[in-house]
Amino acid sequence: MFGNYLIGLREGLEASLVVCILIAYLVKTGRREALRPIWTGIGVAVGVALAFGAGLEFGSQELTFEAQEALGGTLSILAVGLVTWMVFWMRRTARHLRAELHGKLDAALRTGTGALVATAFLAVGREGLETALFVWASVRASSDGSHAPLTGVLLGLLTAVLLGWLFYRGALKINLAKFFTWTGGLLVVVAAGVLAYGVHDLQEARFLGGLETKAFDVSDTVPPDSWYGTLLKGVFNFQPDPTVLQVTVWALYLVPTLAIFLAPVGFGRPVRVEEQKADEKAEAGDGDRGDGGAGADGERLRDGARRAGARPGGDED
Repeated sequence: MFGNYLIGLREGLEASLVVCILIAYLVKTGRREALRPIWTGIGVAVGVALAFGAGLEFGSQELTFEAQEALGGTLSILAVGLVTWMVFWMRRTARHLRAELHGKLDAALRTGTGALVATAFLAVGREGLETALFVWASVRASSDGSHAPLTGVLLGLLTAVLLGWLFYRGALKINLAKFFTWTGGLLVVVAAGVLAYGVHDLQEARFLGGLETKAFDVSDTVPPDSWYGTLLKGVFNFQPDPTVLQVTVWALYLVPTLAIFLAPVGFGRPVRVEEQKADEKAEAGDGDRGDGGAGADGERLRDGARRAGARPGGDED
């Protein structure tokens, strides 16, 4: 359940930050009339994501066993690829997220209402579809017949919405850089388990061989129906009798991916001292402008979004 809660929290918080940036920018610039089409686009994006998740769940039930396993394995691997790209993308480009969204909003405002709806839909829809796919794959991998995995996801999403609202109101301050680093690392661990489960699905579908070649079997030591067996499965998608191919793929994904993600620089470019000083000077100047309540909300969101990246950003309004 914890692993699924983490997925809902991490993915939901990213979407919440996107929504907060869009709303705060419109409020700060005095264009509240554009809020309705923005909320319309957000609502449509959420609806599409829910429909996509429902289609995955109910559509797969009509397939044969081998077809279900093949589909589940393929989508699990796809989900791992997307979530891996997402955690690295967030680390690299979050510092530019605010400026990118502001630019798209300005262009949409000049075009018309339909463009505003499309901008909000695309900004939130991408996050929603990625979340639906990875949640479906993770819940399928860790499900033990109970509603605990789905409950964990829903609790994570609700927590993310609450945190997003608190960020917007300025009632909560958190080091988002550390938050996304830690949750991103844990998400990579969860993704490794989903990947191993996807490989097992493909083996059961007879698409891959080696189903009978077990790496080890600790079912007697860690019974799947014990509380600790359930905990390990829920958090890490642990399987007491994995195949050699599962363990190999799990290790080949987890070790290098986690090492690169947690590296001091990773894929991001080095931070120069001059840039850091310039950013600090810009932040000090922003603090003296006195834009009022809406402006303060926008500046808090700007700081939060910039701290989510590998370094503080130097974007200016």
